[in-house]
Amino acid sequence: KEANILLGTQMIAKGLDFEDVTFVGVLNADLSLNVPDFRASERTFQLLCQVSGRSGRGQKQGHVIIQTYNPDNYAIKLAQSQDYESFYQKEMQVRFQGNYPPFFYTTLITITSKNEQSAAKEAFVIKRKLMRHLHAPTIILGPTPSSVAKIKNQYYYQILVKYKYEPKLHDLLHQIQDDAQLAQKRGLNIYIDNEPERIM
Repeated sequence: KEANILLGTQMIAKGLDFEDVTFVGVLNADLSLNVPDFRASERTFQLLCQVSGRSGRGQKQGHVIIQTYNPDNYAIKLAQSQDYESFYQKEMQVRFQGNYPPFFYTTLITITSKNEQSAAKEAFVIKRKLMRHLHAPTIILGPTPSSVAKIKNQYYYQILVKYKYEPKLHDLLHQIQDDAQLAQKRGLNIYIDNEPERIM
């Protein structure tokens, strides 16, 4: 009890149990809603419910204030009331409309290179290969630069494949992986992630 204020990033929401914490403030609570990932609302709702649970854990009553520019967003509103069932129903509607899991499967193909033009060119080669062999209702998004386009002098491009049933995809991905070994000699890396945790 040497300090009266705890200040931190998202990690402060994780599993801390201090009886005397009676007030929690969340700044810019909607920042995570702007992440280009279909799970952004789920993660925002989860984090706000989690951090709210840090307050009033003992005998004392807790208070939570959430600062947001999107007070009408369903993730923010339902986190306020901690209404998990309503959030689930709304989130399933949004994912159904956007053709995202659990209604579609997803595969993320990431292409990296120190040369941005090389990464982009290889990404378009892969997309053309996918388009030749895959057909509706399979959806191919991209290629686009990743939301963090450059990490440690490597440029990142990505392609997202959304599908319900695609018998040709498995063999096609194996072929892309085999080609990736040759591409590596040209300074390219190709990664395939089935059902990725994050699409960024």
